[in-house]
Amino acid sequence: MKDKSKLFKAYDIRGLAPQEIDEDLAYRVGQALVRFTEAKTVVVGQDMRETTPALFDAFARGAMSQGADVIDIGLVTTPMLYYAVGEYELHDAGAMITASHNPKEYNGIKMCYGDVRPIGGNSGMWDIRDLALAGPYPGEPEGTLVTTDIKDAYLDKLLSEVDLKSIKPFKIVVDTGNGMEGVIIEDILKALPQCEVHPLFLELDGSFPNHEANPLKDETLIALKEKMMEVGADFGVAFDGDGDRIGLVDETGETVRGDMLTGLLAPLLLKKSPGGKVLYDVRMSLSIPEEIERAGGVPVMCPVGHGLIKPMMREEGAVFAGELSNHYYFRDFYGAESSDLVMLLVLDLMSRTGKSLSELIAPLKRYQHSGEINSEVEDKEAVLRELDRRYAAQAGQVTRIDGVRMDFHDPDDPEGDWWFSVRVSNTEPLMRLNLEAKRREKMEEKREELLKVIRG
Repeated sequence: MKDKSKLFKAYDIRGLAPQEIDEDLAYRVGQALVRFTEAKTVVVGQDMRETTPALFDAFARGAMSQGADVIDIGLVTTPMLYYAVGEYELHDAGAMITASHNPKEYNGIKMCYGDVRPIGGNSGMWDIRDLALAGPYPGEPEGTLVTTDIKDAYLDKLLSEVDLKSIKPFKIVVDTGNGMEGVIIEDILKALPQCEVHPLFLELDGSFPNHEANPLKDETLIALKEKMMEVGADFGVAFDGDGDRIGLVDETGETVRGDMLTGLLAPLLLKKSPGGKVLYDVRMSLSIPEEIERAGGVPVMCPVGHGLIKPMMREEGAVFAGELSNHYYFRDFYGAESSDLVMLLVLDLMSRTGKSLSELIAPLKRYQHSGEINSEVEDKEAVLRELDRRYAAQAGQVTRIDGVRMDFHDPDDPEGDWWFSVRVSNTEPLMRLNLEAKRREKMEEKREELLKVIRG
């Protein structure tokens, strides 16, 4: 089992299935989760991958063998799992059998505590890993398996957050990429009969026959953009494989970057919580904290990844958090992601302002951002040391909450301000660079300069 330890990641357990993530491992993880959390009840959801039913069965048997009852909520999105765990106090832990946006060959397990706090690298994942690899443990199937449907209750919760009648008759294209959003999106859209909806790839299919369910990749948005141009849509939306991440396309066919959406939604949520804190990750544009402050909120920079952001939201009492990678977290949704709510809030905002999505985003695009650039690097620590040697003394501010971010200000040239963030991926063997400047030529110059250091 030693080679299985690499499957336990900072955010979840993930690998090729069934070659790496197999029934034996799933059984051990079910046992380990119960032993570590001392859970009496575990809520478990499933995605549509071909290997999921067998992994679910093994995980459930493992949990029940240690005395826990398992509540099977069936095929759901990850936000639906978070709802099921967070809404009902009797639940002690939750798990989702999914590999999120990964290709069809993968599968995995996401876990959380009964208050929806994530189980990750800084909050129990390594303990569960050690317990799982040391197992299996003796026990009889003492727990019971109960199957229940939470869709209607989830819909009631979601649809109560927005005044649906105020939403104007938009033309929308929705692409779920054959992922789990297909189980709920039609029910949501039925609550918007005034809108003309053009769905793409709603059928659940773990082989992903049309495209990978990852809205961060431009190639996965081709069909969505083509359909939008064909029908003259006001708005396009794409979801990832387990429905916890959302990508937006404006009416001109341009993809909306994740930080821009954070800057758009933060003022809306601060109206309900004046003076509240909003978390934004280290890769985001300077325009985002500026927009938060302009709306009367308190911007707080945070590291990347739900396993780190969700606990920090609780510590800071934040009302909202956003990531460049299109994850958005709401205090009033158990501190977890709700991509469905993001979609409804954007429609609500467009309706209230009478502005198109591109018009709403335009004021936020006042700086020149590189986008995220990935590099394969052998010695990542050596790169970070070299960046320190070359740049730290010149930087006006150095932030080390996730890799390193350095901000530079030239008092003799206010238009020459710029920053960069370099961090090691928690999910892939890569270093990720983001940088931004007030002038495009400055951004391009520094981008090439930094890539030579990183890749050299």
